[in-house]
Amino acid sequence: MSHPSIQPADASRMREQALDWFVRRRGEAFDAREEQAFQDWLAADPLHREAFERWGGEWQAFDAIPQDMRSLLQRNLAYDRAMEAASPAGTPAMPAMPSRRRVLVPAVAVAAVVAVAGTGLLVWNHWEAQPVFVQAMATRRGQQLDVPLPDGSRLRLDTATRLEISYYRQRREVRLLEGQAAFSVQGDPARPFHVLAGPLRITVVGTRFFVRHTPDIAGSEGVHVAVEEGRVRVGQAARGAGTEADLLLSPGQQVSSNAQGALSAVSPVSSAGLAPWRDHRVRFDNQRLDRALAELARYGDPRLVIADPAVAALPITGVFDPRDMATFRRVLPASLPVRLKETEGGTAEVVLAR
Repeated sequence: MSHPSIQPADASRMREQALDWFVRRRGEAFDAREEQAFQDWLAADPLHREAFERWGGEWQAFDAIPQDMRSLLQRNLAYDRAMEAASPAGTPAMPAMPSRRRVLVPAVAVAAVVAVAGTGLLVWNHWEAQPVFVQAMATRRGQQLDVPLPDGSRLRLDTATRLEISYYRQRREVRLLEGQAAFSVQGDPARPFHVLAGPLRITVVGTRFFVRHTPDIAGSEGVHVAVEEGRVRVGQAARGAGTEADLLLSPGQQVSSNAQGALSAVSPVSSAGLAPWRDHRVRFDNQRLDRALAELARYGDPRLVIADPAVAALPITGVFDPRDMATFRRVLPASLPVRLKETEGGTAEVVLAR
């Protein structure tokens, strides 16, 4: 039945809405409130029910396809996506010859199911794209937080850290927006665990590792990854997971990137240097004083300021408790050729000792 008054854009939008409702209603988390919203949507326009029932019929047709053929079609779709991702931007992927896997697909069988497989796979992919668990969390300045996850994994967030967690049916994903966190991941080969931090993607199955992403701190705009247990794959997020350019880190190894995602060489890291923040410690190794103060400011107000560029560039080395700024103030003049010039309000300026 045609509806001449319906514009193509409106029909496409209605079809997308119907698909979204169809997929959501198949999920375990669909509740009575959402069901009422769905019924309201159906009642708003008779065409809504027609679009929704069409998706149901197409899903049933796809579900009737033998499992081996359905799996093959899904693998072919994944292959097509991989080819598109590997192609230069704006250039369609055109393999020089058909893959062996595609040659082995029975042509008659494909012709028999392609009409329902296209729409059925769209439903399938839309369903897989819906997260089954979502959580966002953040720590205040000076706060740390331990977080258990539904799969048995655990996170520990350092101060001033923000991240978003999304679990899907075939992958687990954490976006580290800023700060640093320790990850203890429960192994699940069917659902790899990805951490997206700035330009990098860190992928594991089960391990314990640490990621730092502080884009607002000068000199630390990139991402740092260190591994305590298991193995971790690190690569640029824009390239997708599992490319040949990825680096594989083993226990006791670390790697850093700049803000654009260019990776440093892999280097060793001692157990003490993996994540000293877990024990409320910050470690500086010939760090510029202004950057050391910026790091301490993530935990609280150090009430120290620097106006002289020569003072800002002085290197500082040591391990400090960011909660104990009184001790840091006493140690600083003994460690560097500086003195503290007290100003109003309890803040002190760090100046050269003369």
